[in-house]
Amino acid sequence: MIQSVIDLFPAEWRAAITAFSAPIRWLPQWQADVLSFMYGQAPIVIAFSAIVLALPALLLIAGMWSTMLSIYTLPFRSGRGAFVTALLMAWWDAGRCVWLYWTGMARLVVALFGWVLGGIRFVLLTIRNTIVGLIRSPMAMLDWTSRRYFQPGMPWLAFLVLLIWSGVEATVFTFTLQPTLNEVFGGLTGFEPNPNVMAPLLWVFLFMLVAGSFACVQVLTEAISKRKVGDIVSMALVESAVMFFEVIFLYRELIDAVTPWIAQQSGGEVRLGLISTLLLASFGWVGVRGMSWFLFGRFGTPALVAILSRQTITQDGGVSAVPEPVTQDMWRAPVEALKKEVNWFQQEGKRLFELLTLPVLQLLAVALNFAVVVVQSRPVFSVPFKSLDEMLQSNPFAVRNGKHDGVARLTPRDPMARVAS
Repeated sequence: MIQSVIDLFPAEWRAAITAFSAPIRWLPQWQADVLSFMYGQAPIVIAFSAIVLALPALLLIAGMWSTMLSIYTLPFRSGRGAFVTALLMAWWDAGRCVWLYWTGMARLVVALFGWVLGGIRFVLLTIRNTIVGLIRSPMAMLDWTSRRYFQPGMPWLAFLVLLIWSGVEATVFTFTLQPTLNEVFGGLTGFEPNPNVMAPLLWVFLFMLVAGSFACVQVLTEAISKRKVGDIVSMALVESAVMFFEVIFLYRELIDAVTPWIAQQSGGEVRLGLISTLLLASFGWVGVRGMSWFLFGRFGTPALVAILSRQTITQDGGVSAVPEPVTQDMWRAPVEALKKEVNWFQQEGKRLFELLTLPVLQLLAVALNFAVVVVQSRPVFSVPFKSLDEMLQSNPFAVRNGKHDGVARLTPRDPMARVAS
C-alpha cells in the first residue's frame, strides 16, 4: 500500500521518500501477517482465535503504528525523555492488560461454569423435592387428617383391606354378572350395550353393594350389642334382602360354575336343583362374609361408616392434640431460597459483567493511550482498572477545579517536566 503511494511521486523523489517511509513501510505486511490467524482455519478455531487473540493483536497493531509514527515527531518534540518514558510505560501497560485480558477470560469461563453448575443443581434440587413431596405429602396429610378425624387413631390396615376386598369382589362379580346384564339390557333396549361403558358402571355398583353389605352387618352387630329390638329386626330384613340379591345374582353364578363338576364326580347321580343351589350359594355367602367380617370387616367397617357419616371414632384414653405434620416442601423451599439469594444473583451478575467488560475496555484504553501519548506525551487513562465502578467513573476530560475526576492531572497546556532533552 505504501509502495503504491511512493510510485505516485516523480522518480527523482522516490529514493528520499522511500528512506523517509522506512519506519512504517513494513507495517502493512506485518499487520496482515499478524491477522493471518483469522483466515483459512476451521470455524471453531477462527471463533476461538477471535476471542482470545483478536483484541490483543489489534492492540499490538495500534501500539506499533503509534510507536513508528512517533519517530517522526522526535526531532520536533520538547521533553523527549518524558515522551519516551510515557511510550515505554504504554507498552508496559499493554503487556499487563493483555495478560489481564486472558486471565479475565479464564475467570469468566470459570464463573459461567459455576453458574451453569449451580443452575443444574437448583433444577435437580427442585425435581428431587417435587418427587419426594409428591410421595410424602399425601401420606403425611392422610396420617395427620386421620389422627385428627379419628381419635386417637384409625385402623388403616383393616380399612384399606376392606376397600381392597370390596374391589376384588366387585371385579369378580362384574365378569360373572356382565353377560346376564347384557342380555337383560339387550332385551329391554333391543341392542347390545357397549361393554366399555357397562363394565365400569357395573363395577361401581357392585363395589357399593359389597361395602354396603359390610355396613349392614356392622349396624346389625351394634343393634344386637345394644339390644335394640327395632334396629335388629329392621337391619335383619335389610341384610336378608342384600343377601338374597347377592345370592341370586352373584353367588348363584359361582355354584352354577361348579355344578358340572359335581355331576361329573357323582356319575350324574347328584344334580343340583333350585333349593340346593340357593342353599349352597347362601352357605358360600355366609362363609365369605363371615370370614371377611371377623378378619378385617369388624375393624375397618366402623371407619368406613364414620367417614361417610362425618363422625369421629373415639376410644378410651381421651383426646390428645395432634400436631400438624411437617410436610416436605415441593416448591416452597427452592423458591424461598431463590428469593433469599436475589442480592447474591445481582452481585454475581455485576461480577460477570465486570469480568466480561474490564478486560476488553482495558485493551481499548491502552490503545487510546498510545494515540494520546503520541499527541500529548502522556497517557489519558490509568490502567489497569481495578473495578467496574472505577472504569465507569473514569472521565479524564471532565475538569473540575483543575482536577480530572477529583484527581490532579496535567492538561495539554500544563508545563511538562523535562526529564531529558
